[in-house]
Amino acid sequence: MIKSIIVGLDGSDHSRSALKYSTWLASQFDATVTGLHVVDIISIEGSFFHDISGSLGFEPYLDFTSKMREALQERGTAILDEFTKVCQAEGVRCDIALQIGIVPSEICERAREADLVVLGNRGVNQRFTTGLLGGVTESVTRQCSKPVLVTPLEFQKPEAPLLAYDGSERASAAMHVAAEVCSQLELPLAVLTVCRDAEQGERVLDQARRYLASYALATTTGVVDGHAYETIPSEIAQHGYDLVFMGSHGHGRVMEFVLGSTTEYVLRNVPCPVFLNR
Repeated sequence: MIKSIIVGLDGSDHSRSALKYSTWLASQFDATVTGLHVVDIISIEGSFFHDISGSLGFEPYLDFTSKMREALQERGTAILDEFTKVCQAEGVRCDIALQIGIVPSEICERAREADLVVLGNRGVNQRFTTGLLGGVTESVTRQCSKPVLVTPLEFQKPEAPLLAYDGSERASAAMHVAAEVCSQLELPLAVLTVCRDAEQGERVLDQARRYLASYALATTTGVVDGHAYETIPSEIAQHGYDLVFMGSHGHGRVMEFVLGSTTEYVLRNVPCPVFLNR
């Protein structure tokens, strides 16, 4: 099921944790991991450098840009060399890719060739970002056509996965992946539906029970009253779930756009990896 994994690398501790999750998954699924480092074109040709070029003159600007590009490419090569050594030590098949461009766009483009993208929930510029989710990661989770695993700072081998299920198309896709992954890893799967109407919640859970019955999985299910964006992190904290599967959006796309996505809130407020499906 997962045979090709792309992990975004920027040299940060968060990306090293993403690499640990990637190599662990690759070892479990006999997959190949591609380490992807993107030299950010904005860092080379950003507005700041355009602004100062007028005062420096055209030639100094060109020279500076060339040196900046060279330095960033050398740094990317060093990051990928470290990646290769880690994969070899773990006995995992690997490949490398060094791109230049807009980071989220390059990751999403490369993801077309993979089954899964793995990213740390923060990046090398974490001290300059607001909130608890890196800008690149947030952009990729919004745009990427393939499943994305967003990982925390510390690696922990999952033992208690949770599927957040609301009956939507994307949640159904997440349920399929959760069933496949948990079956392969021989892990139990808890299924949670957040719904104000308990009867409606049970109908949604019945869909999940019927689907999961064909898998050799130890499953538990439950309906919880409340708002999904608050309840899911609360349930994770209360029950110690250490891996969450969910759709990238639920039913309320318009309301999520206006009020803020449940998915984004969960990503910002849980300490465990989140496996997102579109």
